Formats: sequence, C-alpha cells, structure tokens
Amino acid sequence: MNFRWQRAWAVFWKDFLDLRKNRGLLGSMLTLPATLVLVPVGVIYSYVRNPDDPALRTMAVYYDSHLPLGASAARFLVERTLTDWFGLFLVMPLFVPILISSHSVAGEKERRTLEPLLASPATAGEILAGKTMAALLPALVISWLAFFAMCAAVDAVGWPLVHAPLLPNGMWMFGMVVIAPLFAFFGNLVAVTMSARLGETRLAQQFSGLVTLPLLGLVGGQAAGLLRAGTTYYAIEGAVILVLDLVMLRVSVRLFDRERLMARWA
Repeated sequence: MNFRWQRAWAVFWKDFLDLRKNRGLLGSMLTLPATLVLVPVGVIYSYVRNPDDPALRTMAVYYDSHLPLGASAARFLVERTLTDWFGLFLVMPLFVPILISSHSVAGEKERRTLEPLLASPATAGEILAGKTMAALLPALVISWLAFFAMCAAVDAVGWPLVHAPLLPNGMWMFGMVVIAPLFAFFGNLVAVTMSARLGETRLAQQFSGLVTLPLLGLVGGQAAGLLRAGTTYYAIEGAVILVLDLVMLRVSVRLFDRERLMARWA
C-alpha cells in the first residue's frame, strides 16, 4: 500500500488533540524547560553580581590554568557556563519526545484505542510517521521557546558585565537548528521502540529515560574539566546521534508492525 501523508497527518492531529487535553503531561513537559532556563540565568547572575570576587579567579583558573592575569574571571566563567550548559540543555529535546511518544503509543494500549487505529486503513508507516510528528513538533517548539526565553534572560542579566548580547551565538544556533532535532528524533524513536515492546506508559518512560544518562555523564565530564565543550565537540555528538537515529529508525520500523502489535496487545 502506498504511503499517504493525508493519513499520517490525520494520526498527527488525533495525537495532538489528545495531548492538548492531558494537562498533567503538559505540566511535566513545561517543568524541565523552566528549570533549564532559570538555573543558568541564576548562575550567571551570581557571577555578574560580584565580578571582583577573588573566588571567581580560583574557579576560572581551575578550568584554564593559562588564563591571563588581566582577564575577567567573571566573564570567563559566564562564557564557560553558556558553553557547557548546552550539553545539559539537550536533555530537553531528548526527553520531551519520550514523554509524548510513550503516552501516544503505550498510552493507546492502556486506553484501548490502539486496536481501532491499527485496524484503520492507515499503514504502520503512516501511523508511525504521524505519531513521530506529534512528538517531534511540540518538543522542538518547546525547546525553541525555552531557547528564546533563555537568550532574553541571559542577555538581560549579563549586560552589566559584558555590555553586549551573550546569546544567541554561533554554537547555540548551530546546536538548536541541527543537533537538537537529531536528539529529539532519537528520543522519539527510543520511546516508540520501548512502547512497542512494553505496552505500559510508565515502564516505557522509565526505560526510555535511561538514554539521558550518557548525556548527563558527558556533562559531568565537562563540569569536571575532563572534556572541553565547543562547536566541534557538539558537532561530534550530533554525528554520533545521527548514526544512532538511523539505527533506531530501522529498529522501530521493524517493531512497529501492525500484526505484531495486535497480537501482543490483543
């Protein structure tokens, strides 16, 4: 049967309308962006508030022992915070699709609404495409809105120190346009795969959420000074995720099979 985008969009709108009605899920989706915006703003404010604090110099030298004596330790730490924070910011486009996809796939089984969908004229590919769009588009919109809010807040807080906009810069723009969608796609595919195997929303979310641990480990390595973040570093992350996306796409297409799902969840 030929793939028809009309049916895929119908699945998308069905899931999108279901998402709008789920206030609990919407609330949990907004909590993470708020945290990822407010925390770096607070950290930068603490640096700008007292830029002559000798402790800032000690912290800056820990990350860069060759920091010139005349350089502003506060400005160095602000720029370092923004560079390292992007790695943690990627948790949002990775995890938000997991919440949505787990609800829209495994949640369908719990609500007994997946069987009629599988029995509809829509093919498995069309259903998968529709559900993928229903997870990716809200996740990317939330990520971009959080990014814009962070740019405005960081620039407002950091202006007394640098007298210039700090965000958006080239690294963050590249990351939000290229790398964040790759992470969002990966999170969605992981959630779809887990949901197809487990069939329970909470289990699917818990097991899918484990994919954030390697990313958090990398962020820990950055904070410890073991890894030096930057545009090249994040581009390598993006290349790795692109390969994983292709692998997970193949796996999810094989698992999201109409007959297999109906037999498993009958």
